[in-house]
Amino acid sequence: MTLSRRRFLQGLSAAALASQWSWSFAGTTPTPAGGTAGYRTGPRNLITDVPGLRVGLAQDERVRTGTTVILPDQPVVAAVDVRGGGPATRETDALGEHNLVQTVDAIVLSGGSVYGLAAADGVAAWLGQHGKGFALIPAAGVPVSPIVPAASLYDLADGGDKQWGGEPPYRQLGLLAATHASDHFPLGTEGAGYGATTGFGKLKGGLGSASVVAPDGSTVGAIVAVNSLGSVVAAGTNAFWATPYELGNEFGGGGGKALARLRAQPNDWLVGALDEGRKNTTLACVATDLALTRVELQRVAIMAHDGMARAIRPVHSPFDGDIVFAVSTGKREPGANRELAVLQVGALAADTLTRAIARGVYAATVWPGSPVKSWASLHNAS
Repeated sequence: MTLSRRRFLQGLSAAALASQWSWSFAGTTPTPAGGTAGYRTGPRNLITDVPGLRVGLAQDERVRTGTTVILPDQPVVAAVDVRGGGPATRETDALGEHNLVQTVDAIVLSGGSVYGLAAADGVAAWLGQHGKGFALIPAAGVPVSPIVPAASLYDLADGGDKQWGGEPPYRQLGLLAATHASDHFPLGTEGAGYGATTGFGKLKGGLGSASVVAPDGSTVGAIVAVNSLGSVVAAGTNAFWATPYELGNEFGGGGGKALARLRAQPNDWLVGALDEGRKNTTLACVATDLALTRVELQRVAIMAHDGMARAIRPVHSPFDGDIVFAVSTGKREPGANRELAVLQVGALAADTLTRAIARGVYAATVWPGSPVKSWASLHNAS
């Protein structure tokens, strides 16, 4: 039997991966090699556990909307993958590997649908004021050009006061979010997740985040505004679809009881989708401290979308504008085998995004007088 070069390389890669990362599916719960001692959450369990990132939040309670900015200390390499059928985006074309500028100065996630894209104007103004941006002509009196890709979700029908006339609040929200960026931030009904709902508009969505540290010391983080058409819990229960990926008790610690509820569910999770379809969208950004190229990050963004599919059913529908950005702060070198490094980052990004989605809904609280339920109310009723 002749061993081809391709088969030899495939076998070599598989063996190398197996030595670094084995999975056990006992009880249907994936456990990285070494268990919790090998893979653990970062100290904050937030995307800001990735060195070099801060996050800013701002919201308008009267309007029931908000904005989130991912703000790096230095320009970062970034990529994007769009899977939803109704996206609202700004400057995503600038993230092609063939373009002039290969780094970005911030990523913005916002409520407000097309109006919310103006939040990036406020972030760009703040960045320019602080001299952060691309200088095509470095000269006194010539402003820099901040590169700020952005995406917005649909929260225009959540009951807030949207009668803003010619002055939507999003530019100011973006400016406030950038001004108050920090490495600590709250989850739930915050920032871009303030006006969010999920599960055909019946359950309060929100802002979620999570992180994981690999045995080699590299860190992967995720942040997400959950405003999905699909549901994050099994019908008639409080069991998250993300339960098999939970680390510790980060979104309720449902454990075996929740897993049993998931296994017992009939295939009726789509009930209500056809007659209650509306504009939604889940917006996410995943991050790593490994120094990856834009092409490599594109693969990470593609793989990270699997995290949405594990946590939300259905997902990537015609009514959603689901988007994943991926950024690298470049604090660590990936080692000799870059392909395996991309594989590990992409797989961890998907799992971490799954967890972040559940954490955002788990922490969300409802607005006063709202008919929308919170996950906590499902928990108390179960």
